[in-house]
Amino acid sequence: MSRIQATFAALAAQKRKALIPFITAGDPAPELTLPLLHALVEGGADVIELGVPFSDPMAEGPVIQRACERALKFGIGIRDVFGIVAEFRKTNDRTPIVLMGYANPIERIGQQAYIDAAKEAGVDGTIVVDYPPEECEEFAQSMRANGLDLIFLLSPTSTEERIEQVAKVGSGFSYYVSLKGVTGAANIDTTEVAQRLAAIRKHVKLPIGVGFGIRDAATAKAVATVSDAVVIGSRIIQELENSPREKAVDAVRTFLGGIRKALDE
Repeated sequence: MSRIQATFAALAAQKRKALIPFITAGDPAPELTLPLLHALVEGGADVIELGVPFSDPMAEGPVIQRACERALKFGIGIRDVFGIVAEFRKTNDRTPIVLMGYANPIERIGQQAYIDAAKEAGVDGTIVVDYPPEECEEFAQSMRANGLDLIFLLSPTSTEERIEQVAKVGSGFSYYVSLKGVTGAANIDTTEVAQRLAAIRKHVKLPIGVGFGIRDAATAKAVATVSDAVVIGSRIIQELENSPREKAVDAVRTFLGGIRKALDE
Protein backbone atom coordinates (compact mmCIF):
# COMPACT_ATOMS: atom_id res chain seq x y z
CA MET A 1 0.00 0.00 0.00
CA SER A 2 1.40 3.37 -1.02
CA ARG A 3 1.71 6.26 1.41
CA ILE A 4 -1.19 7.99 -0.39
CA GLN A 5 -3.42 4.93 -0.15
CA ALA A 6 -2.55 4.47 3.53
CA THR A 7 -3.37 8.12 4.24
CA PHE A 8 -6.80 7.91 2.63
CA ALA A 9 -7.53 4.61 4.37
CA ALA A 10 -6.68 6.11 7.75
CA LEU A 11 -8.83 9.18 7.07
CA ALA A 12 -11.77 7.03 5.97
CA ALA A 13 -11.51 5.04 9.20
CA GLN A 14 -11.66 8.32 11.13
CA LYS A 15 -14.52 9.60 8.93
CA ARG A 16 -12.41 12.63 8.01
CA LYS A 17 -11.82 14.32 4.68
CA ALA A 18 -8.38 14.90 3.18
CA LEU A 19 -7.02 18.41 2.84
CA ILE A 20 -4.66 18.73 -0.11
CA PRO A 21 -2.95 22.12 -0.50
CA PHE A 22 -0.86 23.10 -3.52
CA ILE A 23 2.20 25.32 -3.78
CA THR A 24 4.70 25.78 -6.60
CA ALA A 25 8.27 24.74 -5.85
CA GLY A 26 10.53 27.79 -5.74
CA ASP A 27 7.75 30.32 -5.23
CA PRO A 28 7.95 32.96 -3.86
CA ALA A 29 11.62 32.10 -3.26
CA PRO A 30 13.52 28.79 -3.32
CA GLU A 31 14.55 29.03 0.33
CA LEU A 32 10.90 29.26 1.41
CA THR A 33 9.64 26.07 -0.23
CA LEU A 34 10.85 23.69 2.48
CA PRO A 35 9.49 25.83 5.36
CA LEU A 36 6.21 26.16 3.45
CA LEU A 37 5.91 22.38 3.10
CA HIS A 38 6.30 21.97 6.85
CA ALA A 39 3.86 24.83 7.48
CA LEU A 40 1.26 23.12 5.29
CA VAL A 41 1.57 19.99 7.43
CA GLU A 42 1.29 22.06 10.61
CA GLY A 43 -1.80 23.73 9.15
CA GLY A 44 -3.51 20.40 8.65
CA ALA A 45 -2.48 19.08 5.22
CA ASP A 46 -2.97 15.34 4.70
CA VAL A 47 -1.37 15.23 1.24
CA ILE A 48 0.66 17.98 -0.44
CA GLU A 49 0.68 18.82 -4.14
CA LEU A 50 3.99 20.39 -5.12
CA GLY A 51 3.94 22.11 -8.47
CA VAL A 52 6.84 21.60 -10.87
CA PRO A 53 7.46 24.99 -12.52
CA PHE A 54 6.73 24.98 -16.24
CA SER A 55 6.77 27.72 -18.86
CA ASP A 56 3.38 26.86 -20.40
CA PRO A 57 1.09 25.61 -17.62
CA MET A 58 -2.03 25.26 -19.75
CA ALA A 59 -4.42 24.25 -16.95
CA GLU A 60 -3.47 27.12 -14.69
CA GLY A 61 -5.10 30.47 -14.25
CA PRO A 62 -3.12 33.69 -13.86
CA VAL A 63 -2.31 33.17 -10.16
CA ILE A 64 -0.44 29.88 -10.60
CA GLN A 65 1.00 31.06 -13.92
CA ARG A 66 2.65 33.89 -11.99
CA ALA A 67 3.95 31.39 -9.42
CA CYS A 68 5.55 29.36 -12.22
CA GLU A 69 7.10 32.47 -13.73
CA ARG A 70 8.59 33.51 -10.39
CA ALA A 71 10.02 30.03 -9.78
CA LEU A 72 11.46 29.81 -13.28
CA LYS A 73 13.26 33.13 -12.79
CA PHE A 74 15.13 31.39 -9.95
CA GLY A 75 15.98 28.56 -12.34
CA ILE A 76 13.96 25.94 -10.47
CA GLY A 77 13.67 22.72 -12.46
CA ILE A 78 12.63 19.13 -11.91
CA ARG A 79 15.95 18.13 -10.30
CA ASP A 80 15.60 20.97 -7.80
CA VAL A 81 12.10 19.77 -6.94
CA PHE A 82 13.43 16.29 -6.20
CA GLY A 83 16.03 17.87 -3.93
CA ILE A 84 13.39 19.80 -2.01
CA VAL A 85 11.34 16.65 -1.45
CA ALA A 86 14.44 14.76 -0.29
CA GLU A 87 15.12 17.50 2.28
CA PHE A 88 11.50 17.37 3.46
CA ARG A 89 11.75 13.60 3.92
CA LYS A 90 14.64 14.02 6.37
CA THR A 91 12.14 15.13 9.01
CA ASN A 92 8.77 13.98 7.62
CA ASP A 93 8.30 10.44 6.34
CA ARG A 94 4.53 10.45 6.82
CA THR A 95 2.91 13.13 4.64
CA PRO A 96 2.49 12.10 0.99
CA ILE A 97 3.80 14.47 -1.66
CA VAL A 98 2.37 14.51 -5.17
CA LEU A 99 4.25 16.33 -7.91
CA MET A 100 1.91 18.18 -10.25
CA GLY A 101 3.10 19.34 -13.61
CA TYR A 102 3.38 18.72 -17.30
CA ALA A 103 4.84 16.13 -19.64
CA ASN A 104 7.78 18.12 -20.99
CA PRO A 105 10.09 17.95 -17.92
CA ILE A 106 9.41 14.20 -17.60
CA GLU A 107 10.02 13.52 -21.27
CA ARG A 108 13.26 15.50 -21.17
CA ILE A 109 14.81 13.24 -18.54
CA GLY A 110 12.93 10.10 -19.57
CA GLN A 111 10.04 8.36 -17.85
CA GLN A 112 12.10 5.71 -16.08
CA ALA A 113 14.69 8.25 -14.95
CA TYR A 114 11.83 10.34 -13.59
CA ILE A 115 10.39 7.38 -11.69
CA ASP A 116 13.80 6.43 -10.26
CA ALA A 117 14.56 9.98 -9.11
CA ALA A 118 11.07 10.50 -7.69
CA LYS A 119 11.25 7.27 -5.72
CA GLU A 120 14.71 8.07 -4.37
CA ALA A 121 13.60 11.56 -3.30
CA GLY A 122 10.53 10.30 -1.47
CA VAL A 123 7.82 11.42 -3.89
CA ASP A 124 4.56 9.47 -3.59
CA GLY A 125 2.66 10.27 -6.76
CA THR A 126 2.43 12.39 -9.87
CA ILE A 127 -0.23 14.33 -11.74
CA VAL A 128 0.74 15.03 -15.34
CA VAL A 129 -1.86 17.38 -16.75
CA ASP A 130 -1.16 16.59 -20.42
CA TYR A 131 -0.64 12.81 -20.20
CA PRO A 132 -3.85 11.20 -21.54
CA PRO A 133 -4.69 8.06 -19.54
CA GLU A 134 -5.19 6.16 -22.80
CA GLU A 135 -1.45 6.57 -23.47
CA CYS A 136 -0.22 5.95 -19.93
CA GLU A 137 -0.75 2.26 -19.19
CA GLU A 138 2.96 1.38 -19.32
CA PHE A 139 4.00 4.49 -17.36
CA ALA A 140 1.32 3.84 -14.74
CA GLN A 141 2.43 0.22 -14.41
CA SER A 142 6.05 1.31 -13.92
CA MET A 143 4.97 3.88 -11.35
CA ARG A 144 3.02 1.29 -9.36
CA ALA A 145 5.89 -1.17 -9.56
CA ASN A 146 8.00 1.44 -7.78
CA GLY A 147 5.38 2.22 -5.14
CA LEU A 148 4.27 5.47 -6.80
CA ASP A 149 0.75 6.53 -7.77
CA LEU A 150 -0.21 8.09 -11.10
CA ILE A 151 -3.17 10.40 -10.51
CA PHE A 152 -5.45 11.61 -13.28
CA LEU A 153 -7.72 14.59 -13.72
CA LEU A 154 -11.41 14.23 -14.54
CA SER A 155 -13.66 17.14 -15.43
CA PRO A 156 -17.31 18.05 -16.06
CA THR A 157 -16.77 17.15 -19.72
CA SER A 158 -15.05 13.77 -19.20
CA THR A 159 -16.72 11.04 -21.22
CA GLU A 160 -17.68 7.67 -19.77
CA GLU A 161 -14.87 6.12 -21.82
CA ARG A 162 -12.32 8.49 -20.26
CA ILE A 163 -13.66 7.78 -16.77
CA GLU A 164 -13.35 4.04 -17.38
CA GLN A 165 -9.75 4.47 -18.57
CA VAL A 166 -8.85 6.51 -15.48
CA ALA A 167 -10.41 3.76 -13.36
CA LYS A 168 -8.21 1.25 -15.19
CA VAL A 169 -4.82 2.95 -14.93
CA GLY A 170 -5.03 5.51 -12.10
CA SER A 171 -4.06 4.89 -8.49
CA GLY A 172 -3.85 6.77 -5.21
CA PHE A 173 -6.81 9.06 -5.80
CA SER A 174 -8.56 10.80 -8.68
CA TYR A 175 -8.70 14.57 -9.04
CA TYR A 176 -12.01 16.01 -10.18
CA VAL A 177 -11.76 19.47 -11.74
CA SER A 178 -14.94 21.11 -10.54
CA LEU A 179 -15.17 23.77 -13.25
CA LYS A 180 -14.86 24.17 -17.00
CA GLY A 181 -11.84 26.43 -17.01
CA VAL A 182 -8.49 27.01 -15.37
CA THR A 183 -7.33 26.97 -11.78
CA GLY A 184 -8.54 29.85 -9.65
CA ALA A 185 -11.94 30.19 -11.29
CA ALA A 186 -14.96 30.72 -9.06
CA ASN A 187 -18.59 29.75 -8.43
CA ILE A 188 -18.62 26.02 -7.71
CA ASP A 189 -22.04 24.38 -7.97
CA THR A 190 -21.87 21.74 -5.23
CA THR A 191 -25.04 20.03 -6.47
CA GLU A 192 -23.55 19.62 -9.93
CA VAL A 193 -20.28 18.35 -8.43
CA ALA A 194 -22.22 15.76 -6.40
CA GLN A 195 -24.03 14.53 -9.51
CA ARG A 196 -20.80 14.20 -11.49
CA LEU A 197 -19.01 12.41 -8.66
CA ALA A 198 -21.87 9.93 -8.40
CA ALA A 199 -21.45 9.13 -12.09
CA ILE A 200 -17.66 8.86 -11.75
CA ARG A 201 -17.90 6.57 -8.72
CA LYS A 202 -19.80 4.00 -10.82
CA HIS A 203 -16.42 3.27 -12.38
CA VAL A 204 -13.69 4.84 -10.22
CA LYS A 205 -13.29 3.19 -6.83
CA LEU A 206 -10.43 5.43 -5.71
CA PRO A 207 -10.95 8.36 -3.34
CA ILE A 208 -11.87 11.51 -5.25
CA GLY A 209 -10.46 14.94 -4.50
CA VAL A 210 -12.10 18.08 -5.84
CA GLY A 211 -10.20 21.21 -6.79
CA PHE A 212 -10.22 24.36 -8.95
CA GLY A 213 -12.18 27.25 -7.44
CA ILE A 214 -12.11 26.39 -3.73
CA ARG A 215 -11.23 29.65 -2.07
CA ASP A 216 -12.52 29.67 1.50
CA ALA A 217 -13.60 27.54 4.43
CA ALA A 218 -17.29 27.60 3.52
CA THR A 219 -16.70 26.34 -0.01
CA ALA A 220 -14.23 23.73 1.21
CA LYS A 221 -16.71 22.45 3.77
CA ALA A 222 -19.50 22.26 1.18
CA VAL A 223 -17.31 20.38 -1.31
CA ALA A 224 -16.12 18.00 1.42
CA THR A 225 -19.71 16.84 1.98
CA VAL A 226 -19.66 15.18 -1.47
CA SER A 227 -15.95 14.38 -1.97
CA ASP A 228 -13.15 12.51 -0.22
CA ALA A 229 -10.68 15.39 -0.41
CA VAL A 230 -10.49 19.13 -1.00
CA VAL A 231 -7.67 20.60 -3.09
CA ILE A 232 -6.70 24.26 -2.66
CA GLY A 233 -4.05 25.95 -4.78
CA SER A 234 -4.59 29.43 -6.20
CA ARG A 235 -5.91 30.81 -2.92
CA ILE A 236 -2.73 29.71 -1.13
CA ILE A 237 -0.56 31.29 -3.82
CA GLN A 238 -2.51 34.52 -3.29
CA GLU A 239 -1.68 34.37 0.43
CA LEU A 240 1.98 34.23 -0.57
CA GLU A 241 1.59 37.12 -2.99
CA ASN A 242 -0.20 39.28 -0.43
CA SER A 243 2.16 38.62 2.48
CA PRO A 244 5.61 40.11 3.17
CA ARG A 245 8.19 37.42 2.54
CA GLU A 246 9.10 37.15 6.23
CA LYS A 247 5.44 36.51 7.11
CA ALA A 248 4.52 34.25 4.18
CA VAL A 249 5.03 30.94 5.97
CA ASP A 250 2.93 31.96 8.96
CA ALA A 251 0.19 33.34 6.69
CA VAL A 252 -0.12 30.06 4.81
CA ARG A 253 -0.12 28.01 8.02
CA THR A 254 -2.88 30.18 9.50
CA PHE A 255 -5.00 30.17 6.33
CA LEU A 256 -4.82 26.40 5.96
CA GLY A 257 -5.59 25.92 9.64
CA GLY A 258 -8.91 27.68 9.09
CA ILE A 259 -9.76 25.31 6.25
CA ARG A 260 -8.78 22.29 8.34
CA LYS A 261 -11.00 23.44 11.18
CA ALA A 262 -13.96 23.82 8.83
CA LEU A 263 -13.47 20.35 7.37
CA ASP A 264 -13.32 18.77 10.82
CA GLU A 265 -16.43 20.48 12.15
